Amino acid sequence: MSATSLREGRSDPAAHSISLVLNGQPRQLDVLPWTTVLDLLREQLDLTGSKKGCDHGQCGACTVLLDGKRVNACLTLAVMLDGRDLTTIEGLANGDQLHPLQEAFVRHDAFQCGYCTPGQICSAVGLAREGRAQSRDEISELMSGNLCRCGAYNNILDAIEEALPATRGEGGA
Repeated sequence: MSATSLREGRSDPAAHSISLVLNGQPRQLDVLPWTTVLDLLREQLDLTGSKKGCDHGQCGACTVLLDGKRVNACLTLAVMLDGRDLTTIEGLANGDQLHPLQEAFVRHDAFQCGYCTPGQICSAVGLAREGRAQSRDEISELMSGNLCRCGAYNNILDAIEEALPATRGEGGA
């Protein structure tokens, strides 16, 4: 069995059992100690919204929310999820109702190729919850860990600026 093929229900002597809440649903998983959250999501749980960009924590394409705070999934080990709450881009919408930031990204055409979009949106949700960004310049600075190769930054900032009031202070996604 390969290091990334461990799935729910299988056991491996090196695997660790973890419990977490993933996108609002309790989950019990066996994970190998070297598996990153990004690999767990994409390869084991088929949640492919979070993207593998640089795999070094430099681009932000893999940004997810861990206990409501933004983290790079490529740098976080899956064993660290035990007892925690993890939200991915797939968990932000409420059924067919998009999250306010998702709606704003659509309205402002805040994506071109779309590769960075899940990470940008998750990071913006975390930013809103932090409550520190009070101006466009502060939003830009606090989002600087999320890169867009297409250069849609003005539209991304427009979307975040618009949705920030509706997103501030919200609890779990």
